[in-house]
Amino acid sequence: MFSKKKKKKEGILDTVKTLVWALLLAGLIRTLFFQPYWIPSGSMKDTLLIGDFLFVNKMAYGYSKHSCPWSLCPFSGRILPKEPKRGDVVVFKHPTTGADYIKRLVGLPGEKIQMREGDLYIDGTKVPVARDGVFEEINEIQGPMQSSRPACSEPTADGSVCTKEKYKSQLPNGVIHSVLNVSSGQSLDDTGVFSIPSGHYFFIGDNRDNSSDSRVRRPRGIGFVPFENIVGRADRVMFSSAGKSILYFWTWRSDRYFKSIN
Repeated sequence: MFSKKKKKKEGILDTVKTLVWALLLAGLIRTLFFQPYWIPSGSMKDTLLIGDFLFVNKMAYGYSKHSCPWSLCPFSGRILPKEPKRGDVVVFKHPTTGADYIKRLVGLPGEKIQMREGDLYIDGTKVPVARDGVFEEINEIQGPMQSSRPACSEPTADGSVCTKEKYKSQLPNGVIHSVLNVSSGQSLDDTGVFSIPSGHYFFIGDNRDNSSDSRVRRPRGIGFVPFENIVGRADRVMFSSAGKSILYFWTWRSDRYFKSIN
């Protein structure tokens, strides 16, 4: 009888130890390798939708104080730094507020970036785009905060289909990605020339008429993002929730499981 109680107690202790080690391992993986991220806004549509859940690859560009926190990596620079590639979808810390942002990297150190009539120019050369139909969504309040509606090319009634022009853009290194355009003449369709300083990068949202990005100078906008503020690269959507909460599994989008981010 005593032996059975002892074995039962030992079994419970072994289970607790296993759970503790599992939690510690999960925490270590989350700290050193991958960071969960839930898309809160529509600035990267239609590449990323509000409610997309993904993991950020924190090893993609080496470790920094942002990708390896606490006392595990006590340094001020980056260990084993790797140059981000143009076209990568990147999570980084806002240089002023420290908030997490996710945008597409379009400009590298030393380059000159400009927007002219809604087109992106890199060192004076226009980045080619081609029409790719329209992007459709329902005109309704979106996201967990239930505080935003999609921007539509034409006035649309609540609950009706909201459309935007869709394009394919090809960056100089061959990366092809989707770009949305609400309408011409938007405030960020025409800008001055941005000269990217050494060690900094230029980011733009794919939903260009609905994105506050490097085209907006600090402190109101992002401006140029220093290398040390980069957290990691977003590679794949794990799943996506169209509802108010990530827990509303009945609102998960069936076409976005393990979807590659291009």
